[in-house]
Amino acid sequence: MRRLHLAVITPRYAISGVPLAQWRFAAALAARGHRVDLIIGRCDPDLRVPEAPGVTVRVLDSRQARGMFWPILRYLRHALPDAVFSAEDHLNTFVLLAAIACRSRARISGSSRVTPFDTYSNRVPTKKWVLKQLARAVAWRADALTCVSQDMVAQYAHVFGARRHVCVYNIVDQPAARARALDPVDDPWFVDRSIPVIVAAGTLAPWKGFADLIAAAAILRDRGRMVRLVILGEGQSRAALEAQVAAAGLGDRVRLPGRVENPLKYFARARVFALSSHVEGLPNVLVEAMLCGCTPVSTDCPTGPREVLDDGRYGYLVPVGDPEALADGIATALDHPIAPELLAQAVRPFEESTVIERHFTLLGLDAG
Repeated sequence: MRRLHLAVITPRYAISGVPLAQWRFAAALAARGHRVDLIIGRCDPDLRVPEAPGVTVRVLDSRQARGMFWPILRYLRHALPDAVFSAEDHLNTFVLLAAIACRSRARISGSSRVTPFDTYSNRVPTKKWVLKQLARAVAWRADALTCVSQDMVAQYAHVFGARRHVCVYNIVDQPAARARALDPVDDPWFVDRSIPVIVAAGTLAPWKGFADLIAAAAILRDRGRMVRLVILGEGQSRAALEAQVAAAGLGDRVRLPGRVENPLKYFARARVFALSSHVEGLPNVLVEAMLCGCTPVSTDCPTGPREVLDDGRYGYLVPVGDPEALADGIATALDHPIAPELLAQAVRPFEESTVIERHFTLLGLDAG
């Protein structure tokens, strides 16, 4: 196997979503013996990018994707990577533009992570329309254009009238993740297995639907169901969610402990994982929960959950924005958990080697 010089690029670093997926990808590539640069637009001041053997981290201190154009152009011109793996539409466009401007020979894969209906527009001359025209103009330079779900592939074909995008999942199932799931937990709610714990995780923001989940917890209480709910994460909606918990008298049943370094160990000790989102790209956290043996209940939001759960084979799907249905789904999951062998089957497409081989095949590289 030839040792390649690879660049993995993301607009920002956070302990969730796209940034975490890109960090995992960089670490996995380096573990296979490649020389890897992880280029990050910005890192929140309260976070530190974890070290990974063989990965060189470069933080550009740029708050927007367009501000990364010149640093990336200089990087491509001087570092001469063999291949670049970029994620998120606006960044993909500026990476491709930089590659064209400096005549880089690097093979480039641009991954889309959110629905194009929120990113682009046909309304002239809006910002979203301009970005669509720019993305269309530079798309020829991409050696691969990918999405993290089949639903998104169809959406991009609809928006751009072309079928260049293909589906490549994020890496979720890897040895390090399985090891982290076995870490000890000293939280009494998770140690005491007599009362079922429902766990959720994500940025505390309106589109995550955590208000619906807290309402579902109140419904379960009113039905006489003894359960506890833990929502891991931080964000702008914390004050509103805490007020909702207090107003519903759920202080002894619902907790929001904030951001945690290793959510997988909590997933492994919860009975149900609840995804209450109104919209997603492809929810990695849903796959992480199944990896840890936790029965999933998810809203049938666009895009990803129905695909991940195979139309309900691997978990329970409920309507978006319906606390009653969410409570019903949680109750059903508690009474009828998904078998471990089915959960193991569900996460196979997200296994590290499978994902890397798919990316390398698309770029005509040797995966090793």
